[in-house]
Formats: sequence, structure tokens, C-alpha cells
Amino acid sequence: MKPSSKIAELTELIAPAVNACGVELWGIEFMPQGRKSLLRIYIEVSAKQRANGEHVTIEDCSAVNHQVSGVLDVHDPIAGEYILEVSSPGFDRPLFSPEQVALFVGEIVNLRLIHAIGQGDTKRRKVVGRLLEVGETSMKVVTEDKLEFDIEFNNVDKAHLIYED
Repeated sequence: MKPSSKIAELTELIAPAVNACGVELWGIEFMPQGRKSLLRIYIEVSAKQRANGEHVTIEDCSAVNHQVSGVLDVHDPIAGEYILEVSSPGFDRPLFSPEQVALFVGEIVNLRLIHAIGQGDTKRRKVVGRLLEVGETSMKVVTEDKLEFDIEFNNVDKAHLIYED
């Protein structure tokens, strides 16, 4: 779950602009796509605001889009044209850090791994299961078929929640 150097650079550049809008930077996805790249920014209200039932609004997204566009225009960290998207993480939110993963113990997660784990029939690069615990360097997940996996954070390429009713 270590961000690329480009993501780290963009995070450092735009986090102050996001915070100035009264919301927090949840995470960034950057996808170079030929002539046009895609920069997707996820924003979230503070934990205190969430506890009070508040959530990200379209006005928050618009304000962040305006602020971040200005920062990107001045610093020009992305070569060529790009599309900027700003949204809330949603119910099936992507998880970008071990700290974020720790917030959702007991929930179902979908993990895409860098290297396969397990042996024989249980060997896999994709794990969907309930998050049992989170440690300093790893997490424990149990799948629907009752297989338990200890997964190192540095082996996670992408992670997101699976929404349950």
C-alpha cells in the first residue's frame, strides 16, 4: 500500500488545497492514459463530522476541484492534458493506507495483491473476505470459504470495501 512517487508528489502538492476547503484528502488515483491522464481525488469529511451524520456534498467536490485546478495550473506536475475528477470515496471506498484499513475491521474488503499468497488450490492474487484484525505491517482476512490469510500491507496493490446492506 505504498504510494508511487508520483502519487506522493501530487498528495504533497494538493493536500493543503483540499484541507483549505474544509475536507480531508482520502486518497488519489493517477492513471496516465495515452494523451490524456486521469487524476481522481477522493475527499472525506472529518471523523467528527461523519459521527454527526455529515458527508461530502457536491459543493465540497466543486470547491476542491476549483482549488486543486488552480494549484495544478501553477505547479504543472502532470505532463500533457489530464482530466480531474473529485468525489467522495463512497460506500465501496478505496483504501489507500494501513490507517484507513484499520478503520474498517469487521467489514468485507476486496484486495488485489502484488504477489500471490496461499498454496495449491488456495493460491490467489485476489482476496475477498472479512477483515479480522490489523497489525502494524499486516492484516488478517477470512474468506467466505473460511480460509484465513495474513496479508502484508506491502503486498497490497489495491484495496477497497465491499458494501453490505
